[in-house]
Order: sequence, then C-alpha cells, then structure tokens
Amino acid sequence: MTTNSSLLRKADLAIADLQADGGELSPEQGAAFIRKLIKQPTLIRQCRVVEMLAPKRKINKIGFGKRILRKATSGVALTPEQRAKPTTEQIQLITEEQIAEVRLPYDVLEDNIERATAANNEATNTGPGGLRQTIIDLIAERAALDLEELALMADTAYTNAADADDEAYLSQLDGWLKLAGENGHVVDAASDTISKAVFKNGLKAMPSQYQRNKPAMSHFVSVNQETEYRDTLADRGTGLGDTMVQGTGPVYAFGSPVQGVALMPEEVGLFTNPLNLIFGIQRQVSMEFDKDITARVYIIVLTTRVAYQVEEADALVKYENIAT
Repeated sequence: MTTNSSLLRKADLAIADLQADGGELSPEQGAAFIRKLIKQPTLIRQCRVVEMLAPKRKINKIGFGKRILRKATSGVALTPEQRAKPTTEQIQLITEEQIAEVRLPYDVLEDNIERATAANNEATNTGPGGLRQTIIDLIAERAALDLEELALMADTAYTNAADADDEAYLSQLDGWLKLAGENGHVVDAASDTISKAVFKNGLKAMPSQYQRNKPAMSHFVSVNQETEYRDTLADRGTGLGDTMVQGTGPVYAFGSPVQGVALMPEEVGLFTNPLNLIFGIQRQVSMEFDKDITARVYIIVLTTRVAYQVEEADALVKYENIAT
C-alpha cells in the first residue's frame, strides 16, 4: 500500500530530477525594465520661460516708485525737485552651456529584455526602440530635474572639495535661492517649526502691491515641510483637519498655496508668483545621436544653454532657518 510519505519521496525525486536535468522552469522575467522613480521638477514647470537668441539678454523695467502728485498752487509751476520721472532698471540673463553624454554598447542593446536591433546601420540612427528609447526617455526626465537643481541651488561661491564636477556644475551662476537671499526679502524663521506664523511673516515682508493676486502666488518649501504644515492643520478638530489627513487637495496659507518642491533644501523656502522666476533658454534642450562603429557603441548627447534670473526681486521672499 502506498503511503503519503512514499508519495512525497517520489515527488521529491521528480523535482530533484527536473532540477538536475535542467527541466525546471527558470525564474519568471518581465518583458520590460521597471523604471526607477526619480524626483519630479516643480518650479521649472511653472516659471516664466524666456527664449533667447543670443548668449546675453537684457530685460528693461520702468515705473514710478514713489508719489508723483503734489499740491497745486495757482499760477505756480512745480520746482525741479518736485517734478516726477520714472525709474528704469535692467536685469540681465547670461546663458551657460550644459551637456550630458551617454554611450550604449551594441551588445547591451541586443542582449536585454527590451531587446531591439542595434547595429542595423540605419542612416539617422533613430531606428528600433527597445532599451534605447527607454534610456532616451530617462535622460530627458533626469535632465529636467538637473536643470531645476541648478535653478535652485546654483551659487557662484559654491565649493565642494570632494567632488570637482559638482562644484563646477553648481558654481556656474547664481540660482533663485541665492538671488532671493541677496536681493529679495529674507524672513528668518529662527529655527521654529513651519507654521502659519512663518507664512504670515512672509506676507508681511512682501510689499502690499505684489499681493493683489494671492492665489497666483505660492509658498515653495520642501516636500517634508509641506507635510509638516499639513500636519499642523490636521490637528484641528474640524472638517479641515480631517481633509488634511485623508485628502490630497492643495493646502493654503493666507490665500496662497503651499507647494512641496522635491529639490528644495529643508531649511529654506520661497514665496512669490512663479512667473517672477525667469528661466532663460538660448538653445532648446536637444539630443543628438551618433555611433562609433569601431568601438561598437551608440552615442547620445544632450545639450542646452540656460540662464536664471528674478524679474522683480522686491516681489520675492526667502524663508531661512526653518526647523528640520
């Protein structure tokens, strides 16, 4: 009589035979790579984009910064000191060139799970997709994020003794945080946690003429700081408190949305209309393709020429020393 234990032994023998003879199924594999998620740019999508035809561009501003009306006296002209004239200013954009290069060996493109013909000698080198197209898409995503990093973190005084490439990249020009600290209004949070009091001080630092359209302005902070602010509102025993915990809608402070920016440092933030932040482009982000038939590699080169500026520094507030 066959027992359960003898059946199990036979099953074990059958499985062992399959493993020994190569009959066991290989681990299941997907037909495409799972793309690693990266941070997404926020400010680059909302700022004012200025197309440039030359490496330098000047933007002229004009206006009356103080009262021009005087009490009139019959038959008496205003003195030269009483006459009004507009003030003029210029801001200047100067582009810097950026480049990225990726090389893909033929065999890498031929021997992967998104395989497509690689060395097919197509004239324009834009033939079959597969892994090559996946990598092209990833290059574009990463480049957008890197341009936002430069927009925020660039500082001509930046140094990094441990990484010369990092120092060279971030010290090319001054980004929005540096420009805000030098020319805008600075609100020192004095190591306090983020709260409505911090945002109230930001509004009080902003001249009132720039607060005409508060919904168009935003408080830009780090993603974690936006979460912390939501948490302060969630403590309320009201419908708003429940919404902050359970909902995903925007959160506001004094009429302006609070937005989390992936690359914003934890201890700082900006308050402005995003259109006040200028992103100048002389050469649109472009990709060029080539191949080295001796080395048997495809070459992808991305280049662009960009600049960053602030249109009206008086309409920009920088938060500093927020508790992390």
